[in-house]
Amino acid sequence: MSDTTPTDPKFGFNNFAETWNGRLAMLGFVIGLATELLTGQGILSQIGLL
Repeated sequence: MSDTTPTDPKFGFNNFAETWNGRLAMLGFVIGLATELLTGQGILSQIGLL
């Protein structure tokens, strides 16, 4: 059974928002790491800061 009900808020600090925040952070980290491996450049080099 889900921890959220239709009346639970979807914004702010709650389990729903924190779960998705963690999932998207992990996805962004993996994409950034894969991009570094494929291009041979770090993230700062790719956006022109280094």
